[in-house]
Amino acid sequence: SKGTLLAYCEARKTAGDWADIDILMRRSTDGGQTWAKPQVIHNAKEETVNNVVAFNDAQTGQVHLFYCENYARCYYTQSNDDGQTFSPRVEITPVFEEFRKEYDWNVIATGPGHGIQLQNGRLLVPVWLSTGGKKHRPSCVSTIFSDDHGKTWHRGEIIVNQGEQIAGETILNPSETVAVQLFNDKVLVNIRTESKPHRRLIAVSENGATGWSEKHFDPQLLEPVCMGSILRVPAGKSQPQNAIVFANPDNLEGSSKRRGPNRDRKNLTLQVSFNDCQTWSGKRVLEPGISGYSDLAALPDGTIVCFYEDGGLKNNGY
Repeated sequence: SKGTLLAYCEARKTAGDWADIDILMRRSTDGGQTWAKPQVIHNAKEETVNNVVAFNDAQTGQVHLFYCENYARCYYTQSNDDGQTFSPRVEITPVFEEFRKEYDWNVIATGPGHGIQLQNGRLLVPVWLSTGGKKHRPSCVSTIFSDDHGKTWHRGEIIVNQGEQIAGETILNPSETVAVQLFNDKVLVNIRTESKPHRRLIAVSENGATGWSEKHFDPQLLEPVCMGSILRVPAGKSQPQNAIVFANPDNLEGSSKRRGPNRDRKNLTLQVSFNDCQTWSGKRVLEPGISGYSDLAALPDGTIVCFYEDGGLKNNGY
């Protein structure tokens, strides 16, 4: 609420999703020009801590933060001082247990990226689940939400599942999902999949939890099979129109190093929509080389910031 930037990530000591991973955060109070030293949000010794998600509550000033352990348990904590300190964590895995009868998962994950707060105060976090263990496939996506500023959490409907047919295409392994509230107040989710169209999958809901419809592949947003980021930027002094911005590796070129349907993660690009994600324009390349996951935020003056990965261990995207 004070304009502090929080940059958080999985700190992977070795390569791999199931490695020894901690959650780290760095804070900036000058718009990203300088950063404080890393602070450890959680260290589970040699266990995997994964998929950190955080966002601000405009009504209370709290920072809500989530992460999972070993893709099996989910925890929630909150900060009242812009991320300097956090409350004792609370396990919220029971909200995922509500999916069991419909989807008997053995892997769960929040985000990654950021959650959102709707105009009515609802807190919303995209999640994905899998029955495939360490392969993370097959999978489905949904949301969890809170209407009491994080005191209690509930599951939403499954948005899309492995094998579902949309416009004649079979959905393959929907997973990392980002959400945005449109300026018509509906909630749009932008979904990573491994489906043949190699385009981002879209679904829309009135409330971010139920009644998902308007499912389609966005023909303008390429999908190399990688997490992306999306952000609502209301009109202000710095720009006269309501805007939604989206960032991901805008690339479908492939190499033998990428397995299956994956394309090379490079050419991280920002695009903007002035009509609630119906069309996109103004492509701006942020990183032409190897680049992958990203997250977007906006400062109080409307400045857009992007936090992203590039290079990899050997400058090959891994």
